[in-house]
Parts: sequence; C-alpha cells; structure tokens
Amino acid sequence: MKVFSPFLNGNTTTSGSLTLPRHPISSSITNPNTGSIYHDTTDNVVKVYTGNAWETVGAQTAPVGPINADYLVLAGGAGGGLDRGGGGGAGGLRTSYGSTSGGGNSSETSITLTSGQIYTITVGGGGSSAGYTSTPTNGTDSELSGAGITTVTSAGGGGGSGGNYSGATGADGGCGGGGGTSDTGGAGTTGQGYAGGNADGVDCGGGGGTGQAGQNGASNDPGDGGNGTAVSITGGSVTYGGGGGGGASSGATSSGGSGGGGNGCTNNSSCTAQSGTANLGGGGGGNGGGGYGSGGQGGSGLVILRLPTSAYTGTTSGSPTVTTDGTDTILTFTDSGTYTA
Repeated sequence: MKVFSPFLNGNTTTSGSLTLPRHPISSSITNPNTGSIYHDTTDNVVKVYTGNAWETVGAQTAPVGPINADYLVLAGGAGGGLDRGGGGGAGGLRTSYGSTSGGGNSSETSITLTSGQIYTITVGGGGSSAGYTSTPTNGTDSELSGAGITTVTSAGGGGGSGGNYSGATGADGGCGGGGGTSDTGGAGTTGQGYAGGNADGVDCGGGGGTGQAGQNGASNDPGDGGNGTAVSITGGSVTYGGGGGGGASSGATSSGGSGGGGNGCTNNSSCTAQSGTANLGGGGGGNGGGGYGSGGQGGSGLVILRLPTSAYTGTTSGSPTVTTDGTDTILTFTDSGTYTA
C-alpha cells in the first residue's frame, strides 16, 4: 500500500493533491466507498477504507494546524423594576460575524482554534424581576474560553430602576437598565450595548438594547426598550438583545425592543410586565406599580460557534444544536457546555 505523507493546508489535512476531511470516523462515517481517505480526529491519524475496515495509512500522526472560527456571545438580560420601575437592559453582545457587533461597533476578529483543545462555553441566565421585597437583578455574563484564544466575555444586562421601591438609577451592564421615578438610566458596556433611558417623573425609561439606547420617558409616555442587533451567523438573520420597556403610572404602556425585550406595564390589575425572551438576551419590562404584579424577568443568553464543516470534530458536551450553512457547521449553545476542536 502506498504511504501518504499528510500535511495541513488551511482547515483540512491534505496529501499531495488530496483534500482529507477531518472527522471522528467511528461515529460519523457510515457506508464509505472503498479507498476513501480521512483524517480521523478520534486518534489523529490518516485512515483509508479497504473495503472491509479502516486501516491507518503509515505510522505517523496527522499534523493539524489552525482552525478559523466565528462566534457570537450574548449575555443574559436583566429584570425590570416595580412601582414606577425602569425596563431591564439587554445582555451584552459580541460577535465576529458580519459587519456589526453590539453597541454599534464593528464586528470583532475571528478566533483560531487548536485541534485537540477543549473550549468552554458559559451561557448567562436572565436576571430576576422586582417585587415589593426585592430589586431587579442584572443578567449574568456569557463567555467563550480555551487554550490559545483571548476569552470572550459579554456582560449581563443592567437591572431596571426599582423606582419608588429602591429610588436608584438604572444599573450599568452590557446594556444599561432604564431609570424610574425621575432617575437616570444605567450605562451600557462599550462594544456590547447601549444605555438605558431616563425617567420623566413617573414615566420610566426603557432598558438599553444591543443596537439602540432605551428611550427616555416623557409625560404620559414611558420609554420603549432599545432595539437589538441583527446577526446572520446561523445562516438567517436573527435579532438579539432588545431592552425592556419602562413602567408608568400614567395609564400608558411601552414596548420592548426588537430582539426579545419585554413590554412595560402601567399600574393597574389588567397589565402584566413581560419577561425578556429566553436565548435572545432580552430585558424584562418595568411595572407601573400601585400594588399590582411585578417587573418582567430577563431572558437568558446564548453562545454560537461557526467553523468549516471540514474541520468540525463532532465532539461536544452540553447538547448544542448543530446545523449547517453552505460549507460551515454552526453550534448553538443555549446551555453551558464544551467543544473539542
């Protein structure tokens, strides 16, 4: 049998003019043609199918070089305030895919994965809503980390002001929380999201979004949540990170921002502040108070990896959703997990 001397070219192993896709052969290659040659990522050698079994080609280990990948890291959104409370800020957004990241920044640089290394994905949860015995909490951070890459962290959204209950400004976060009862909105994080809107008396500010600041409240007009950012990393455009609408005592209601923001609510028993949408990092809506209901909860975040299908190993934990788009494979983590390159 001829012995090949494989070397890496881009994201696939090559031997002379042959391109060798990288796969865990035992789990992903079924009914191969006789003579099929693959770089087996299970034990990192080149193998050929002889018609009856897979046979290692030569004794050498197949070399593996850099694997370029894109990412989207979205944190959890924050809860909305109660009793003239501000809307919750959306979770911060960082992405290398497309042209725009969170906060209106340009997209970031893609990352380089190293074969055999484990990359850890942490998906942040949404912040809790406010009741009469509590204040809204920030969302929690999402993160992508591992050997050879700079850790990518997106900050959880800032909680909406508790209004009459806490008398505080909206909290800072990936996107800032809206102000309540004449309070100011919280600041967003540069490169991740925008600030929350300010309150005008009892008409509260909307939570900041990843693509737009929360609106300020005005007389009899609570602020809407800031809109999110559209990214097509999964193959189709999805908007992530809308802020929650502000609460009001005026009888008016507000809308959450596009990308999962929850609607705000006025102070009557027929109005319920909405929670942010799960896995879109939306902020919860603020509540007008008056003894009714509570603010909305924040929506959880997610982490997405996109890499060439030829370099995809299939080794994961945490049960990500795996899809393809053209020549790329996309892993969408809605819970924490790992990927082994």
